[in-house]
Amino acid sequence: MSLALDTLVDVLKTVGEPTRFRLLALLAKGDLTVTDLTEILGQSQPRISRHLKLLNEDALINRYQEGAWAYFRLTQDGPAAALVKTLLAASANDDPVLVRDGERLSAVKHQRAERAQAYFSRNASEWDELRRLHASDSAVEQALLRLVGPSPIDSLLDLGTGTGWILKLLAPHYRRAIGVDASRDMLAVARANLDKAGILKASVRHADILNLSLDGQDFDLVTIHQVLHFLDQPELAIAEAARILRPGGRLLIVDLAPHKLEHLREEHAHVRLGFSHEAIGDWLEKTGLDIEKAIDIAPEQDDGLTVTIWLAKDRRLLMADAEPAEAISVF
Repeated sequence: MSLALDTLVDVLKTVGEPTRFRLLALLAKGDLTVTDLTEILGQSQPRISRHLKLLNEDALINRYQEGAWAYFRLTQDGPAAALVKTLLAASANDDPVLVRDGERLSAVKHQRAERAQAYFSRNASEWDELRRLHASDSAVEQALLRLVGPSPIDSLLDLGTGTGWILKLLAPHYRRAIGVDASRDMLAVARANLDKAGILKASVRHADILNLSLDGQDFDLVTIHQVLHFLDQPELAIAEAARILRPGGRLLIVDLAPHKLEHLREEHAHVRLGFSHEAIGDWLEKTGLDIEKAIDIAPEQDDGLTVTIWLAKDRRLLMADAEPAEAISVF
């Protein structure tokens, strides 16, 4: 990819200012707010905001809102982004200014991790109780990886990302990923987990999974992990997932099989007591998706909860295929 001369000069002028270069170096290591950047660089908020505005105008960074907070991250795609990454790679690793910025960034991320851990600790007992009821995490993980397969994923969207577990699990497979969640506390946990794992190609955002402010047909894999049973109308989440899939893209749903544990409604806010293959199949059919595989993973204890994984594919690229879609296979 190449840039026109005027554009190239504009980008170099923008990046060439020391504070803006430092901002880009920091944003290359994760999503940060104006407050974070002000604390790290020791400059006033109006000054930092002005520099961020210039970087955003040249499409070198992206801005997204999370409640009252605005987060910024380095633009990942396009010729200008490639040029910025080349310039950042050319900077000396032992430059004292950049080293100091990196140390302050580590302190900010540590504070972020402590806040996230505090929230996680307050809710850990409830999560542990639910985890004991489910099929084992390792069995679900292995099944997910088998279904996703070895082919590289260009763009992943994780709906209801929670702690960011899916983003971490599939990190070796995707080029870029976004996780969305309605809980800002959970986003803090997910962001801290991505920081700890050093995953820079994924970001998390505050969003309503039933009404996403994302372009349609932009993702080739969408995941919905243990979310649908919290929703009054889970079929709307499936329809929204189908809307943003690229033609031929895949949707991976992980949720509970039908069960009779009524106490989960009051104690854990479960709206639905699991889903049958027929119900999920009907909703997928109505949104233009065909089930390729469905797997039931039994719990380790007799009174536990079976976890089901459904893998569906957008049929728009299957229309020209001579062979019919693979029938459901349940294990």
